[in-house]
Amino acid sequence: MTAPFRIVLFVEEEGGDWHARRLANAMENRGAEVVVTTLTRCAFDTTTPSGLDIPGFDGQLPDGAFVRSISAGGLEQITFRLGILHALRISGVRVWNDARAIERCVDKSTATFLFRRAGLPTPETRAVEGQPGAIAYCDTAGRPIVVKPLFGSQGNGIMKADTAADLPAPEAIGNVYYMQPYLRAADATEFEDWRVFISCGRILSAMVRRSSSWITNVHQGAEPVAHLPCYEMQRLALAATKTVGADYAGVDLIRGPDGELLVLEINSNPAWKGLQSVTDADIAATLADDFLIALRSMPRR
Repeated sequence: MTAPFRIVLFVEEEGGDWHARRLANAMENRGAEVVVTTLTRCAFDTTTPSGLDIPGFDGQLPDGAFVRSISAGGLEQITFRLGILHALRISGVRVWNDARAIERCVDKSTATFLFRRAGLPTPETRAVEGQPGAIAYCDTAGRPIVVKPLFGSQGNGIMKADTAADLPAPEAIGNVYYMQPYLRAADATEFEDWRVFISCGRILSAMVRRSSSWITNVHQGAEPVAHLPCYEMQRLALAATKTVGADYAGVDLIRGPDGELLVLEINSNPAWKGLQSVTDADIAATLADDFLIALRSMPRR
C-alpha cells in the first residue's frame, strides 16, 4: 500500500483562513496528510537531514508544499521565506506556486514587463524609484494616474492622483512609484473588471466585479457576479499565467477607453471566497485534485 502524500500548507498565520481550511479538508479527503503552518516558523538548519526545519516533518522533507500565503514582512523576512521555498524546490519538493512564480507576480513592475515582453496588452505603465520621476510622469500624462503599491494586494493602498500634488509621500510606498493612467471615464458612476481563475493551464472559473467605486476588488466591497469569459479573456488569462510560470493564479482584466481588453494584474496566491459564492465549481477541491495529480508525477522519496 502506497503511503499517503505528506503535504505542508503554508498560510498567513497559525490556524489558517477560510481558504486554507477548505484546501486542507479537500486534500485530507483525498488521502493526503496535511500540516498547516507558516513560513515564519520554518528554518534553515544544517543539523537536519534535509538542511531545513519544517514544522511537523522532523528535519525531513514533505512530498509537496502548497503556498496559500508567504505572510507580510520586511525585506529580510520576505527574502528568507522565499529562500525556504527555493530550497524546497531545489530539494525536489513540488511547490505550488514556487518562489520563482511568486516573485514574478508579487512585483507588479516585473509582471507587467513580462506581459509586454510576451506581447500581451497591458495599461501604459511606468514604475520609477523616487518622487521626482513620479512627478515628471504625472506632469506629462495629461490625465489622472493611478498609483499602486508595488507589492500590494486586494486593492489596499491604491490611489488616484489628479495632479502631482496628489502623489503619495515616498515613505508611504517604499519610494517606488508604480503608475498607470486612470482608465475610467471621468463621469462614470458604475465600474467593473474581471477576475479569471486559472489552475493547471485551464480556466477554472471567472467573475465580473462590479462596484460604485473605481477600486473594484471584492475585498473593498465590490459585488462578484458569475461570468462566462469570452475567448479573448480566456486567451489573455491563460497566456499571462503561463508567462509567469504559475501553477494557479487569479488574473485581473480590464477594458481600456477604446474597449480593448488589457491584463491588469496577476495574483499567485489568489483569494477565491467571492468567486466561490457565484460559481458551482468547488475551487478548493479542484486545486487539491490538480496539486495531487502533479505530485503523482514526481518521484517519491
